[in-house]
Amino acid sequence: MNQPNPPEHAAGNPTSFGELLATVEQIGTNKGDRQVIDLYRTWIALYGAGGRQAHAAWFNLGAEWGHAGEQDNAILAYRAALATRPDFAPAAINLGLLLERRGDTAAALACWTETLQKDEARIALLNQRARLLEQLGRLADAETAMRSSLAIQHDQPDVIQHWLHVRQRMCDWPILNNAIPGLSPDDLMASCGPLAALALTDQVAVQASIAGAWILRKIPPAPEYLAPPDGYRHDRIRVGYLSSDFCRHAMSYLIAELFERHDRSRFEIHGYCTSPEDGSDIRRRVIAAFDHFTIIKDMTDEAAARTIRADEIDILIDLNGLTTGTRMAILRWRPAPIQATYLGFIGPVPMPELDFLLCDDFVIPPAYAALYQPQPLYVAPNYQANDRKRVIGEPVTRAMSGLPEDRFVFCCFSNHYKITETMFSAWMEVLRHVEDSVLWLVSDNIWSRGNLCARATVLGIDPARILFAERVDPATYMARLALPDLFLDTSPYNAGTIASDAIRMGLPMVTLSGESFASRMAGRLLQAIGATEGITTTIEQYIETTVTLATQPDLLANYRTLFTQASWAATIGDIATFTYHYEESLIQIERASRTRDAPEAEPAADVRPDQVFAEAAAA
Repeated sequence: MNQPNPPEHAAGNPTSFGELLATVEQIGTNKGDRQVIDLYRTWIALYGAGGRQAHAAWFNLGAEWGHAGEQDNAILAYRAALATRPDFAPAAINLGLLLERRGDTAAALACWTETLQKDEARIALLNQRARLLEQLGRLADAETAMRSSLAIQHDQPDVIQHWLHVRQRMCDWPILNNAIPGLSPDDLMASCGPLAALALTDQVAVQASIAGAWILRKIPPAPEYLAPPDGYRHDRIRVGYLSSDFCRHAMSYLIAELFERHDRSRFEIHGYCTSPEDGSDIRRRVIAAFDHFTIIKDMTDEAAARTIRADEIDILIDLNGLTTGTRMAILRWRPAPIQATYLGFIGPVPMPELDFLLCDDFVIPPAYAALYQPQPLYVAPNYQANDRKRVIGEPVTRAMSGLPEDRFVFCCFSNHYKITETMFSAWMEVLRHVEDSVLWLVSDNIWSRGNLCARATVLGIDPARILFAERVDPATYMARLALPDLFLDTSPYNAGTIASDAIRMGLPMVTLSGESFASRMAGRLLQAIGATEGITTTIEQYIETTVTLATQPDLLANYRTLFTQASWAATIGDIATFTYHYEESLIQIERASRTRDAPEAEPAADVRPDQVFAEAAAA
């Protein structure tokens, strides 16, 4: 590469590094400007080689090249900065991020490992390693890196959140422990993150406190509200759905038919998509169900909010809540006069720009409603939309699925982060009382499988009685639900979509209902089909009910008669009745909004989300 001639400008040719920075500031152009790039290159060639500030000049040049889209040159510049000063952590971080973006994750991890230096630099590098390791599914390595980071500086709420959730996924109990000096179990709980909290506590007030702290830290208020507070008065109500899960995701499998069934004489349906393009049948179906479909994935929060405002959406319904992929920051601009959250996150979301949490009076009984923000809105007798068009695969046999033909099979197909130490101990107590029975779980990850088997041994149960099902395509998964004898639900975070699927496939269930929305989802579904004897309220009752059903064949046979596709279709799967109630609820809140007072915008807070663990709670 030929060395450019020194650029000419009013400030002259800088000789010191301070003069160089002043000249760059004087140019005042956008990042990635060619004149600035040439200026840094010239200064390094003429004055910077081997100098005390050479590493900083190379670093700044790398940043400029990165902004200009010249990734290969940026990588070379960051490597030069590290060659000049091997302990310069900012260059290592940026170099690793570029290598990661290029798909060379091994080189990125090596870069962050080899540059570990003094504590303040090590924290940032450890956190980058942990983030990437978690994304790659290397949970044990990620957990080690996070624990090392927290041992250096324990006041890192984002790292605590991910550390706890990784350990939930690994079933590394107890989740809240004293492993990090200076962090008590109460401290850990306060920073556990909204999704992890649903599986750690049944207390709504605690869930709300955790969610509120997360929102305050991660989603600062917008500087203004965009929508007119009293609405638009369109001939048809414009409903917008915002989601990162318009793809092969449980949410889309539940809600697709609702989109299709909306009464177009009264509603105009918009989709705002931040989802990956996975090429799935369900994604194509969801997209086709909208009257208008807008991809906003690459827009800033403000740009997306202004797009929604320009469409004059009357009611904006967020389908993520505080889960991975959330774009709740869009709602902080209040691009619609009415804003609600539904289905994706089944807990409190205390953000003032949200008006309603869509639910029913079982999952949030009136006695608990005051504990929730936003205001619960009972949209239908059963809060959960369902799709009658789910594809069910060809029947499978136990032999085909690796199950014993002559033994009682309990199952739970929920992700392992929902399995608590208390619940697993209850399951082992059930196995102790039901001889020759086995427990069939989804094969989530190697660490959770190992930990569950080890815990079974400690509790006196042969780990060979725990069987693990490999993940399969959605149609085969549905067919496979017909094989077990009894579904054992998790608590305080119940099965949601899976519970509905199990009932549809004739699989009886026992659940444990508590105070929180998350702990009452499956109970709502059992109540809908009249299977109330499967709803328990204490762990002792849960064990007793399960053992009784498993050891009294006539009783179980009677109970099973309630779990039929016909009963599911007439209740949980009655999407026509659900859509009617749901739409009536939307009409009522839209009419009411025309007379309400304008909400006062909060001042923008000086809060900057952490750039390492900037995503929402892990899925």
